[in-house]
Parts: sequence; structure tokens; C-alpha cells
Amino acid sequence: MTLVLASASRARRALLENAGVAFEAVPAALDERAAEKPLLDAGAPPDDIAAALAMAKALAVSEGRPGDLVIGADQVLAFQGERLVKPEDMEAARRQLLRLSGETHTLHTAVAAARGGEVLWQHAEAAHLTMRQLPPAFIGRYLAAVGPQALESVGAYQLEGRGVQLFERIDGDFFAILGLPLLPLLEFLRGEGIVE
Repeated sequence: MTLVLASASRARRALLENAGVAFEAVPAALDERAAEKPLLDAGAPPDDIAAALAMAKALAVSEGRPGDLVIGADQVLAFQGERLVKPEDMEAARRQLLRLSGETHTLHTAVAAARGGEVLWQHAEAAHLTMRQLPPAFIGRYLAAVGPQALESVGAYQLEGRGVQLFERIDGDFFAILGLPLLPLLEFLRGEGIVE
């Protein structure tokens, strides 16, 4: 049995690699906006949306890999009653960071494991992140330094890198903020005999 990560995320891959977990990365062919639309229309809370997308990703890849254990994960950023998504371009990233400047937002992270088209396990966590007051010139310099990487995360930041400079307070699991609640996942994988 192979462990499969249903993600193209460099951060999620790095977390598993750094933990010494052997896996194969197979991004899920899933239109996330289409998958979440019924949930948004029904008024589902952000944690439910993250959980549903994590399960959908795991199941989508699991269908083509029936004997393998597939891990799917997703994050939803909630800010002042609104759900923010990955910025489409650098200008959108700049506007998003200006909105989050000096404010607290909540990052909902979910992970699910599936085998043979059935969800075996899931876990979700929420973290509260407070950005410091960011002068517009600093945001410009930050985006110039990180470049297109800013477009890879829902908040236009990577906390494991230069993005840590944007924050004054973080309450929550560091691994979950990076995209994968690693400790609960490792506990599950130990139970499955995949890691020691």
C-alpha cells in the first residue's frame, strides 16, 4: 500500500518529507470553487467547507488508487464573516494583505484520509492569526521579495518563510497553519501501520 498526498502544495509535501514519511504526491483534479458552491449556498461554516474539500480531494484521488491510502487537505481563511481565497494576481495579494493588516483572521485547516473511495478518518483545526500594522510600502517590498509564491496560499503568506514578518500573534498549531495538521495525521498513520 502506498501513501498518497492528494495535493500540489509544496508546504504539505515538505511537512511530510521533513517528518520522514514516504509518500507519492498526486494532485486532485478537483474544481474547488464548484465543489464548495453548494456549501456556500447553504451557508456552511468555514470549518465545514475545509473538511468537505479535504474529503473531496482524498476521494477524487482514491477512486483511481483503490488499494492506496490517500490524504487530502484544505484550508479556508475566514475574515470578518467573509471567506477569502488564494489571490489571483499580485494586485489581489496586495489588496488582501492591506485588508488583513492590523486584524485577526481565522485559518481553518482540515485533513482527511480515504481508501477505496471511502473516508476512513478526518481532522480539523482552527488557528487565529493577528497581523501587525503593515505600511503599504512594506507590503510592496514583501510581495516583491516573495514574488508569485504569495499566490500559492490563501492568505498571500507562507508562515514558514518571509511571511512570518507579517504577524504579531499566532494562536494555533503551526503545522496546521502550514496546511497539514501533522501531529494528528502522524498518530492516524501510526494506527494504520504506515509510520512507526
